[in-house]
Amino acid sequence: MATIQMTLDGQLLKKMDSTVKKLKTTRSAFIRESVQQYLKTLDVRRLEANHRTGYEKHPVVRGEFDVWESEQSWGD
Repeated sequence: MATIQMTLDGQLLKKMDSTVKKLKTTRSAFIRESVQQYLKTLDVRRLEANHRTGYEKHPVVRGEFDVWESEQSWGD
């Protein structure tokens, strides 16, 4: 682990401290988990953007997936 120094807005720090107290955790643990979650969110956004770009470049063609229609189960 590395030790870092951060600057936070007073209101943000107050909200974070209140949340940390309710969660019975520490500032460090809260920030670690928050950063990990945000990095995952950014990954998902990147993957979704790539997916969107792929479909924009190669849109689904009418009838392209009809061959699979008989394989679908609709909860009979």
